[in-house]
Formats: sequence, structure tokens, C-alpha cells
Amino acid sequence: MAEVKPFAPAKLIIGIISSQDDIFSRTEEAVAAIYGRVDLKSVAFPFDQTDYYDKQMGKGLRRLFLSFARLVPPESLSDVKVRTSALEEEIKKSFARESRIVNVDPGILTASALIMATTKDFAHRVPLRQGIYAHLELLFSRNAAKLLPWTYPDFRQEGYQRFFFEARQAYLRQLKGMILSRA
Repeated sequence: MAEVKPFAPAKLIIGIISSQDDIFSRTEEAVAAIYGRVDLKSVAFPFDQTDYYDKQMGKGLRRLFLSFARLVPPESLSDVKVRTSALEEEIKKSFARESRIVNVDPGILTASALIMATTKDFAHRVPLRQGIYAHLELLFSRNAAKLLPWTYPDFRQEGYQRFFFEARQAYLRQLKGMILSRA
């Protein structure tokens, strides 16, 4: 009989899409209040690979990523997505806006993969719970990210991949530290 082992903790990643610096700042403060200290922050990349959010959020969108110091259980991803979806609504109300002004996309980074949460079902997505699906975005080898047929167009950019590799290196150091502290 195979031994059932607990999952290794994962690195929480949150992507924020908006067009305004004050909304980025407010969102970063809000997610840090919930999930703890941010240990890495990307630049705000132009979000111009698709016009998917333009009708809701307008033009000139950018996306930045945050990586969190505290590791999370990977099975908490659906709970994080439900919470960040509610946070989008809270931020919209705090700016007294009628339409969506921010998109907050959580994911988890492991030694081998970047998995983002989504509410949209497709054949390659795995149902988690609460209407949330896991979207396998990138696979990692020692020094490269493997793109998949369904990798979102913006995640194919070199700048994104550099950020995720940096977050992965921080994560691997954290795991090594956890192992050494147990020894």
C-alpha cells in the first residue's frame, strides 16, 4: 500500500491587473494584510496580450505579481481565490466605482510548477472546490520554464518567467531552510 504523505507547502503568488497606481497600492496593502509580508514584487508589465478585461476595466492595463514570504498549504488555493474575488469587490467599493477596477489572481508556485486559480472551466483545468479550478500555467526544470499549449499569452513573456524563476529560487531556499531546521 502506498504511503500517503502531506503536501509540501507552496509559495503564494498573486497577480494584480489594473490601470492605476493607487489601485495597485491599495490592493497590495490589502493582500499583504491577509497573507503576510511580500518578499518579491515584479514590475508592472503592460497587459496587452489580450483585450479580455478592456470592456470591464478600460484600456492601459498592467499586471504585476507579488510573492509572499509565508508558505501556504497548496490545497488552500481555492479558498485564496474565493477571498481575492471578494477583495476585488471590496476595493471597487472603496474607490466608489460601479465597474470592476482590479483583477486579483492567486496562484501557487512549487518546485516544479506554477498553478493559477480560475473560475473558468476548460478540459485541461482541474476542479478544486467552491467553483474554483487549478490552471497549470508553467512547468519548471532546473533552468527553464516549459510553456504548455494553454499557457496564457502574457505568461509566455520573458519578464514574467524571470520573476517566477526568482520566486522559485526564493521558495527552494525556504524549503531547504525548513529541512535544515528540522535536522
